[in-house]
Amino acid sequence: MTRMDVSDTTTTLDAPARAVLEFDAGRLHRYLLENVPGLTGEMQLERIGGGQSNPTFFVTFGNREMVLRKRPAGGNLLPSAHAVDREYRILNALAATDVPVPRTVLFCEDESVIGTQFYLMDRLQGRIFETYLLEGADVHERRAMYRSMADTLARLHRVDWKAVGLADYGKPGNYFERQIARWTKQWAMSKTADNPDIDFLIRWLPEHIPANDDTTINHGDFRFGNLMFHPTEPRVVAVLDWELSTLGHPLADLAYNCIPWHTGPGEFKGMRDADLDALGIPSQQEYLGYYREFSGRVDTITGFHLAFSMFRFAVILEGIASRAKAGSAAGADAIEVGRQSGGLARRAKEAALVGSL
Repeated sequence: MTRMDVSDTTTTLDAPARAVLEFDAGRLHRYLLENVPGLTGEMQLERIGGGQSNPTFFVTFGNREMVLRKRPAGGNLLPSAHAVDREYRILNALAATDVPVPRTVLFCEDESVIGTQFYLMDRLQGRIFETYLLEGADVHERRAMYRSMADTLARLHRVDWKAVGLADYGKPGNYFERQIARWTKQWAMSKTADNPDIDFLIRWLPEHIPANDDTTINHGDFRFGNLMFHPTEPRVVAVLDWELSTLGHPLADLAYNCIPWHTGPGEFKGMRDADLDALGIPSQQEYLGYYREFSGRVDTITGFHLAFSMFRFAVILEGIASRAKAGSAAGADAIEVGRQSGGLARRAKEAALVGSL
């Protein structure tokens, strides 16, 4: 992380700091003093590492801690990507539900402040685990953490999206058909090299779409790395990073949530070959049972849902590689992450050919 103090509105950052921030911290400081009532003390900025999409910063004053999310700088961005306005909207919509989300502070459309749109939310205290192995968590609390993750996803899928004002947040129905078309188009726009496995999936997926056509709110990137747990208890206190959220099919979210059971450590931090029982981690079938328990659903994911989710994820990773090549990726490890697109495509093809769990 990169940290810097901004003690007054005339502060100028040195060249390395500007390169990291990509915006004038002093201008942001003045804007926040004018638009967030009651702020006192100096402003400190700390860039949060690890993200591959919207750059994120801790913004700390003497009496308040917040988080800033912004669009990446640069013009080499895919259409509809990095929509921080949608993130801000869904956080507000879910605030009155039982889905745990951070409280928003403000949204800024004025790109002259820091170069892009951005929003602020309150900073929460808790634990975030980068991988499904839950390193750092007590082995005896890991199953409870998986149960809390399943419960949280089920809560999201139970939300009445019309009642919370999200009837136009996406298009109900034909989710998989539309998404396959969308990510096929995104692949054509962002690919850095040809990939026969992706070509296979582009042909195979449209021919194997299931008949079930439910609609729920979809997070789009629901995994441990985007969940914050209570500092000492095995329960989710916040769902983060709503950039890919939309109206969609609940089994798409669930299948994406299950990818690490099918990938290895070098394939975006999977756990395919780990001794799960010794680690206190449930099998995929046990986890799916948690979700069915909390959601009340009787159907479950198939090879199609896994193939679709890994295809979509492979295209997302390819987009990261493309942005890294153009110099606009948010994460320092973007090039390495982008290289994992091919591995996800191979696993997606495997799931398609196996056809069942």
